[in-house]
Amino acid sequence: MKDDEESKLFSAEFGDIKPIPQDKVTQAAKPESPLNRQLRQEAATHFKVDKNYLVTGAIEPVLPNDILKYKISGLQEGVFRKFRLGHYPIEAKLDLHRRTVDESRKDLYAFLQQCIKMQLRTILITHGKGEKSTPPSILKSHVNHWLRQVPQVHAFHSAVPRHGGTGSVYVLLAKSIEKRLENREKYS
Repeated sequence: MKDDEESKLFSAEFGDIKPIPQDKVTQAAKPESPLNRQLRQEAATHFKVDKNYLVTGAIEPVLPNDILKYKISGLQEGVFRKFRLGHYPIEAKLDLHRRTVDESRKDLYAFLQQCIKMQLRTILITHGKGEKSTPPSILKSHVNHWLRQVPQVHAFHSAVPRHGGTGSVYVLLAKSIEKRLENREKYS
């Protein structure tokens, strides 16, 4: 009842009020000058964010026949030994021969993201030895540096001769959460 009374009082006070008509003003679009168009396009391309976090700064050089090796702490020695000896099946391969450092950076990043998305575990990257490059092993040195920057890389090691020797590297990627849970159920 109280709401009904308030509604009647409100209508009695404001019932005869009518909205004021509005004049709609539309602004004509100004033609864009060629200079403004060019500046806008340059700004759009300049501020594109590069999601590739592999950096190329100061790289520690390696020699053509150096063995690349890396493993996170906590990785079992038996797993690393079998991995570095090539006993795990290779699920994907990337060949970086005849690629520039910048092309290789982009290709490696895209390849790793795809492998992580597909939940692959063991991959092979062929970078070459770089014996003929000046300075030697440019790409090999960069791959060695880049792989250490990827959080999902648990280990890498130069391949055995049948897979390219010191011109290739095995990469062990982290298990996905689903695979970890699957293993826990399987072995518990």
